[in-house]
Amino acid sequence: MTALDRPILLVTAMAYLAVVVVIGIWAARRTRTARDFFIAGQSVGLWITGLATMSAAFSGFVFIGGPGLTYRMGIASLFICIPVGFTAALLGWTVARQLRRMAEKHEIYTVPDAILHRYRSRVASGLAAVAVVIGTIGYLGAQLLALGVVVEEAFGTEQLLGVWSRPVTMAAGLVLILLYATVGGMLAGVYTDLLQGLLMVMAAAGVFFYALTSSGGPAAMARSIAEHDSFGPAFLDPLGTVPPLTALGFFFVFGIGVLGQPHMLHKFYMLDDPRKLKWIPALLGGTQAICVLLWLGIGLAVPALVAQGRIPPLTNPDDAAPVFLLHFTPQLLAGLVFAGILAAIMSTADSFVNVGAAAVVRDLPKALGRPLADELFWGRIAVVGLGVASAIFAGLYQDLVALVGTFAFGTFGAALAPALAVGLNWSRVTAGAASASIATGMGLNLFLEFLAKQTYFPSLPKPTFLAPGVLPAAVSLAASFVVLMVWSWIGGRDSAARPAETVQPPTPG
Repeated sequence: MTALDRPILLVTAMAYLAVVVVIGIWAARRTRTARDFFIAGQSVGLWITGLATMSAAFSGFVFIGGPGLTYRMGIASLFICIPVGFTAALLGWTVARQLRRMAEKHEIYTVPDAILHRYRSRVASGLAAVAVVIGTIGYLGAQLLALGVVVEEAFGTEQLLGVWSRPVTMAAGLVLILLYATVGGMLAGVYTDLLQGLLMVMAAAGVFFYALTSSGGPAAMARSIAEHDSFGPAFLDPLGTVPPLTALGFFFVFGIGVLGQPHMLHKFYMLDDPRKLKWIPALLGGTQAICVLLWLGIGLAVPALVAQGRIPPLTNPDDAAPVFLLHFTPQLLAGLVFAGILAAIMSTADSFVNVGAAAVVRDLPKALGRPLADELFWGRIAVVGLGVASAIFAGLYQDLVALVGTFAFGTFGAALAPALAVGLNWSRVTAGAASASIATGMGLNLFLEFLAKQTYFPSLPKPTFLAPGVLPAAVSLAASFVVLMVWSWIGGRDSAARPAETVQPPTPG
């Protein structure tokens, strides 16, 4: 089927695109300074901040990658989602409050800015900027992969373009994202985040309802999966189809690594009134919990429908969400969800290229002692470079959307979470400890991922020295914490560390 065979879906997508273009034009007219481009002029309210933060976290990685990962490994994939119950509060009370306090008194637009202010170390700030650039390329690559999947399945481009369908759709999406990001900056992204957040919260419950009813209800769903040869009872066992260390690694990386995600932390700089932060945990956690229903519903419904013979076995697990939406939900609901997914990809990609561009044109030059005069102009140039690099990475990595996203999430978490979560709340953490922690987390994660994925050098060994199922990101995050804590205890106070009054512990509420 092509897009012309799904008129309601096509109209919904076109209406969404029109709204996004209007947002981009409006944002472009209000983007005049680097402050506007990077942190939306620090003029965003509570609801927009909360929904934008949720959208930055729950993008194509969750809506496309989540059901695909469940199809591959069973409900063990939900260990990525379980931390949603506490991560919003953890994020708000350990990092967000301190970052927003810094931005209230100083010109701080980015996470490396905050690290530079806290530790007075250009080495630590420069390493953080490098980690942000690497993670941005990985995460943006995941968004482009998700975009290709959505457009290909929803509009039938494979029937028209054949083997060129995925590259062409990804390239077209990249051009649209780059145009949007270079013109409207973070202001365009944050309001597209708002649109996406509203769409997904409204649609998730409806999709969950159709997921349950289409497969005959929870009992029939579980029975079909358990009795099928391709899935079996292990599919429904929380630790059944993957080594236990994989599931626990997901929980650790996505539960603690969230404290180092710059695309989420960046949103807190935009909040107009820091006193509103006390409501962020409830707003962020509540909307995330609703959206997880889409992952859970489709992730279980599609294997059940395959087991019942109503869907052919999937060649590509990432097709799970599009196939279900197109064949088992009303066109209007499918259109809303696809519009929401496209908005999620667009807004998250915009956020990432913006954060990455800030690292390239603001943080790295400052770390090298050569700040740029026109950050707004060079920021727009950097957006294009990051977009092209991300497309190349997505083509080379060749894995599920969720696993590409896990690599990027793990890179951010391993490099930045300890220096932020611990360093902003404990004055004993030194500049040397922060620098060593960032370098360890980033370097170890890249090294282990390269050994696990590379096929260019057959003589290089796989990381078999790790226990079966261990995630490289989990090892890297744990090592980063250990290095930070040991170095701080041994090294004592460092004259390069910021005085304690700027990093007071938060008070809940």
